[in-house]
Amino acid sequence: MISKEENTRISKTLSYVLRHNPGHIGLELDEQGWGSVDTLCRKLELSPEVLKHIVDTNAKSRFNFNHDGTMVRASQGHSIEVDLQYTPQTPPAVLFHGTAEKNIPGIEESGLQKMNRHHVHLSKDRETALAVGTRHGKPVVLVVDAQRMHQDGHVFFLSDNGVWLTERVPVAYIAPLI
Repeated sequence: MISKEENTRISKTLSYVLRHNPGHIGLELDEQGWGSVDTLCRKLELSPEVLKHIVDTNAKSRFNFNHDGTMVRASQGHSIEVDLQYTPQTPPAVLFHGTAEKNIPGIEESGLQKMNRHHVHLSKDRETALAVGTRHGKPVVLVVDAQRMHQDGHVFFLSDNGVWLTERVPVAYIAPLI
């Protein structure tokens, strides 16, 4: 249908537009982050079939359609204000966070912060966290005591694509590096 390179280029554009700057192409998102498929396709000069292919085949399931396929949104990772309407969930006992080695001093001092996003992103397995960390430099995987955090009143959400989200992870819940 489209080349791997074109798929990657369009996926990155979708991430930018749906997570950070819909105004870049004149797209309006509703309060839950949904944007019109018709408008998005017109503005990006995509066919609905190409958009569907990209949403359906994205390895990280970063995007999803609403029930009737007329709207699309990013699953998580927004820097703009949206209410994804996720409900609090009980996390597994342990979650993982992939980062770059260069970030460790700041994490040891302040814990994991959401920075310019809505939440800190956590993975249910080491392999996913390692892949995330690799994107940012020499990877390090941190172990998060999610069970204790939850027992202490920290709230967790599970995104549509399986990423665990929380407001922050204080240093006390981060186990030694692995």
